[in-house]
Amino acid sequence: MRLGKVSLLLLLLTLQSCFIRPADHKDINDSNLVFTAKVIRILDGDTMEVLYRHQPIKIRLAHIDCPEKSKSQPYGNKAKKALSDLCFGQVVNVQGQKYDRYKRLIAVVINHNKQVVNQEMIKRGMAWHFKKYSSDPLYAQLEITASKNKIGLWQEAGAVAPWEWRETKHHFTK
Repeated sequence: MRLGKVSLLLLLLTLQSCFIRPADHKDINDSNLVFTAKVIRILDGDTMEVLYRHQPIKIRLAHIDCPEKSKSQPYGNKAKKALSDLCFGQVVNVQGQKYDRYKRLIAVVINHNKQVVNQEMIKRGMAWHFKKYSSDPLYAQLEITASKNKIGLWQEAGAVAPWEWRETKHHFTK
């Protein structure tokens, strides 16, 4: 079978696209990284791994910061479970923003119920609005509402933000 030049070019482009994953596109505008992928692992309350074109990609949820699971912060395990309940095993829509220094794609994730997972974590009292990296007023308002209604971690009188918890734990280990 002989392929014409156009047919051959189309075949090559199709095959090439099968081996490209979003992390390979550092030269393009990361805000255009929108794709669907299956959630295959939940690492903690704000980090997951998805399978995209047969390649695992770590996703760090944008706008939020969850209690630390690895450093035994209160609600760390509950946050991981909440994220798992929202999206584990599902095909989700990923709206990538940029890559962090750990080569995780910072993204907004939408589950099969059309819920914005990032926002749901705050609504459920399983995350703080990560104001250091997000000025989005919606996330700020969701945190205020969860706190006022004492949902999730806001039931704890002295709930400590994860960035403060990490700082404290870091000093104790030195």
